[in-house]
Amino acid sequence: MSLVKLLLVGALAAAMAAGESSQHLAESGHCREALPLLKADLAKATAADAQKRLGVDGVRCGMTLNNMDAALDFLRGLNKRFPGDAEVLFLSVHVFSDLSIRASQKLMLSAPSSYQVHELNAEALETQGKWSEAEAEYREVLKKDPQLPGIHYRIARLLLSAPPAATTKADASRELEEELKIEPNNAGAEYVLGELSRQDGKDQAAIDHFGRATKLDAGFVDAFIGLGAALLAGDRAADAIQPLETAVKLDPANPATHFNLATAYARNGRKEEAAREFNLQKQATEKLQQTKQQVREGIAGAPPQ
Repeated sequence: MSLVKLLLVGALAAAMAAGESSQHLAESGHCREALPLLKADLAKATAADAQKRLGVDGVRCGMTLNNMDAALDFLRGLNKRFPGDAEVLFLSVHVFSDLSIRASQKLMLSAPSSYQVHELNAEALETQGKWSEAEAEYREVLKKDPQLPGIHYRIARLLLSAPPAATTKADASRELEEELKIEPNNAGAEYVLGELSRQDGKDQAAIDHFGRATKLDAGFVDAFIGLGAALLAGDRAADAIQPLETAVKLDPANPATHFNLATAYARNGRKEEAAREFNLQKQATEKLQQTKQQVREGIAGAPPQ
């Protein structure tokens, strides 16, 4: 047995002999000694409070020791045992945020001239609303790898997010077409081209793009909604029913799915089904408004009603 292992075993034995718990060790800064004990104690714990406290201590000790595997194991256990728990979710946010920062720092140190660093910089600039700087970074990525999937799509998205110019739609469409040359299976690019076509009143082009998006991604709710809406706009209400029924199945809480399906039913003379969907749209809208109100009250600290 190595000297390090002997010292660790000795420390653990001393801690147990002194009656120190894994929780006390963890919360007093002795994470190296505490981590194996926390895992063992958690496996034996039956009370919810103890399981939660041991799990939280395990996550924090794992992060302190830069032992990502251990931290994530404890965090997965917490989310499994306490789904929806505010403390666990808050801890999860900070752990994943910290892991992201550590990984980005490691990337910048180990490969500072890589295209991934330019892409990371572009994403950060984009979130700050620095559109031209972000586009310049994405262009640097393309200089290093002109065939890299996803970059033209991100540039298009960026152009559409920035303050509009006279050529914005044309420029974004060109980027999306370039993206599809590199990655023909990009459902997002097809969807955005469909939306741009719809805005310009090009119903058939919108139908074609939305249709391809739904074939590329069977769970793409917005693409099914877009396809149904484009078919309605093109006086093809009967054809709109199937994609809109799919959208409702995929996202029954979305008021837009029920509204569009109700419209399609109504135009096809299916009055009872249209009435049902309009009612479901009303219910979904009310529930969404209630949820938003609860979030606002929670942020403002308003007392529950």
